[in-house]
Amino acid sequence: MVTLYKAKAKASLVGATLTLDIDSTDYEVNGLSRYKQKIAFVSGALPGEKVQARVLEDKPGYIKARTSKVLSPAAERQVPFCPHFNQCGGCQLQYLDNDQQARLKQQGIDQLIRHQTGLAALPWQPMLSGPDTHYRRKARLGVWYDKKTRQLSVGFRAEGSKNISAISECSMLSPLLTPALTLLPPVIKALPDPAAVTHLELFSANQRPYVVVRHVKPLTAAQQQSFVQCWPEAYFLGDEGNDSLQPWQADTPVPDYTLTEQQIDLQFQPGDFIQINEAVNQQMVTQALAWLKVNADDTILDLYAGMGNFSLPLARYAKTVQGIEGVARMVQQAATNAKLNGLNNASFAQADLHLPWPDAPWRAQRYTKVVLDPARAGAKGAIEQIAALKAAQILYVSCNAATFARDASVLLSQGYQLQKLSAIDMFPHTSHLELMALFSASFKSASA
Repeated sequence: MVTLYKAKAKASLVGATLTLDIDSTDYEVNGLSRYKQKIAFVSGALPGEKVQARVLEDKPGYIKARTSKVLSPAAERQVPFCPHFNQCGGCQLQYLDNDQQARLKQQGIDQLIRHQTGLAALPWQPMLSGPDTHYRRKARLGVWYDKKTRQLSVGFRAEGSKNISAISECSMLSPLLTPALTLLPPVIKALPDPAAVTHLELFSANQRPYVVVRHVKPLTAAQQQSFVQCWPEAYFLGDEGNDSLQPWQADTPVPDYTLTEQQIDLQFQPGDFIQINEAVNQQMVTQALAWLKVNADDTILDLYAGMGNFSLPLARYAKTVQGIEGVARMVQQAATNAKLNGLNNASFAQADLHLPWPDAPWRAQRYTKVVLDPARAGAKGAIEQIAALKAAQILYVSCNAATFARDASVLLSQGYQLQKLSAIDMFPHTSHLELMALFSASFKSASA
């Protein structure tokens, strides 16, 4: 009988506490170190520090860990200003000044993009930024009621956990929304079954604060009224999904926000995607117009168009704008917004841009310029089709540097040059940094 040797599986490091020296940081400001033959990504650690860190993941080539104790702090480290910092998972970088946060994020992104694309240097432009507190005009609060202890928690999820961290204040929320943290929890707790409410979605629109009460069990009219008494602009969303979304009053104003510099008013429905940072969103739209130098001869394709955040400002100056969006309801909203703003040169269609594009009228047109603002997954499956349009310019807005670097490599390989790149500090005190990039054709474009 042959006995086969089977190597003993190595014990996992998950749960272990390691002492690590931090050399640098990555594009999300995780500290970088080495443990034996593995790279260690350590959240909450800065270059030059020695830390103790608890291992969260142990993979063949790397480990992920979270700082549990700083043994020798860097000079830049500061005390987080939020009393909920150690519990709430919302703002990971408060131990560092916001300017330093932005510098480290951009430095990491620069290294990532150059490594992925082979570019020797990147054409960085000034960063777009705004106030680093009270900038959030939208937030989703989790609600958890422990029936055994009769304890109610309303807040954000704790870092690396599904547990709700109860909060009484938030320095990132708009002052219009912060009262919800103290006004709404007592209303929920007073319900016969507080577990009926699972989420609260807060958002402000043109200086009006709204709340969507998400409930999985029916609420009576009297119970709904108890919410309205402390928060008049209230919607209720039942277990049936978006079709059950109803305002408390039929004459509740339709939420909207204004792009003041372009004199564009955009209506939306609760649950629709809007940029959370209103001030930075305005700067972003203004910069897009300036970089593209939109003129009356331009025919522009706006991909992942949403409800028209870029499409309609572009239409103010272009010959035509064609917006493409994957969600049919958002296509309808964008068309409605075009009509509300008196823009008859903007049209919208629905398509899944990650699949082969349909044989549709919009596909047969020629475009001088293309704008895309995809989700975090980037434009995989679409970027090759975008490049094939051979537009003279492509403006790419990204919320994920890693997928941007991947897509940028495709455009560069197809003859485009990266002309401008700027960081967008949309979410101060978090690991996220958005990007805007302008690519120009180094070949004779189809629109020339």
